[in-house]
Amino acid sequence: MPAPNPHAFEFLLSRRSRPAKTLTTPVPDQSEILELLTVAARTPDHGKLEPWRFIVLNKPEMNKLADVVTYLGQTKTLDAEKIAKGRKQFDDGQLAIVVVEVQKESAKIPVLEQTYSAGAVCLNLLNAALAKGWGANWLTGWVSHDRDFMSQGLNLSANERIAGIIHIGTETAIPPERPRPNLDEIVTWA
Repeated sequence: MPAPNPHAFEFLLSRRSRPAKTLTTPVPDQSEILELLTVAARTPDHGKLEPWRFIVLNKPEMNKLADVVTYLGQTKTLDAEKIAKGRKQFDDGQLAIVVVEVQKESAKIPVLEQTYSAGAVCLNLLNAALAKGWGANWLTGWVSHDRDFMSQGLNLSANERIAGIIHIGTETAIPPERPRPNLDEIVTWA
């Protein structure tokens, strides 16, 4: 039986994402990023398929992706505000890690379980960054669901999609606590 870890439990009780727009430099270096990714990869993975991978985006690459967002948004004749919002995470960001879901053929493991595993990787990465003292935020938005952005911006294959974009950096402001779910409304005791 594992020993209780009150420090870890307290961290989980008080964890709070930091808004991506408030994150700045410095950002983790390559060895720190690899440490965070090691934690992220320690996630539930039925069948040991590893139905995910990572793309580390530095500032120059994020600048290129911001331009891809604008190009695609204009091509699709999206509202200017929607384009600006999609672009902003790349304009403002200093470092982001894209968690890519890689759907793999399996007679035993349903695709939905692979999606759950990729989501768990996102949360592990987010919590690992926060636990190491970095500010971090998990973003998606229209860009993350746009197949053209996935293929043109990130060169993803047809069996891949963005599970999340985790922005990591130094926080410039501590956000206020936000309302949390009322357990009396969402728990059923059977």
